Amino acid sequence: MSDAAWLFFVSYFSGMKNFVELSYPISSWAEEDRPREKLRLRGRAALTDSELLAILLGSGTTNESAVSLAKRILNSVDGLRALGGLTVDDLMEFKGIGEAKAIGIVAALELGRRRGSELPIRKPKIASSRDVFDLMLPHLMDLNYEEFWAVYLNRANKVVAKRQISKGGVTGTVADPKLIFKEALLHTACGLILVHNHPSGNLSPSEADKKLTQKMASAGSFMDIAVIDHLIITDEGYFSFADEGLL
Repeated sequence: MSDAAWLFFVSYFSGMKNFVELSYPISSWAEEDRPREKLRLRGRAALTDSELLAILLGSGTTNESAVSLAKRILNSVDGLRALGGLTVDDLMEFKGIGEAKAIGIVAALELGRRRGSELPIRKPKIASSRDVFDLMLPHLMDLNYEEFWAVYLNRANKVVAKRQISKGGVTGTVADPKLIFKEALLHTACGLILVHNHPSGNLSPSEADKKLTQKMASAGSFMDIAVIDHLIITDEGYFSFADEGLL
């Protein structure tokens, strides 16, 4: 077969597959191409993002299959990361997504986020600011408001607890030192790391961030509980007070 014939063959059948995905209900597809059957027969890793989302959707519309609808949603929001930031009302803006489907998607993504944020059975050890970022990003990603957390460590720098201290508006939240050190005493922590997010995406610490960090460091020194670092986190990266020599 010539190269030109092969390219025609590939493009023709690729186009036919896309036409079938768009126009025909999944129940009419070959069994090995249906997302649910594909997952059962070949495992979850064999499915594309749109096929997994199609399983959550359950059905498409009169004019497009669930897979086609899922592709349209993912393409319009630029992937799973952005999808995780959508609300029920945001999802209902898509034709073919009612309240029940929107709630199902939000619930499934939240379960994934919570699974990622759970501590493993073995306590993780913090050896760098990157370790803190990896530990806390599942809690703080996709948020459009600020949350303030504290990570508590034992003498071996292993995490014994992580606690949400407060949550607030788009521009700030209150971090009460009394609550932070109360948790430290409850867990007999030898050190702690402060963490909060900036929904704006700006990683630069504010003057209030700097003053709070110094205030916490002074209080920790008095109580013999080291304030090891303070991280500002966005979906794209982080700022570490310790790495930048501000703590």
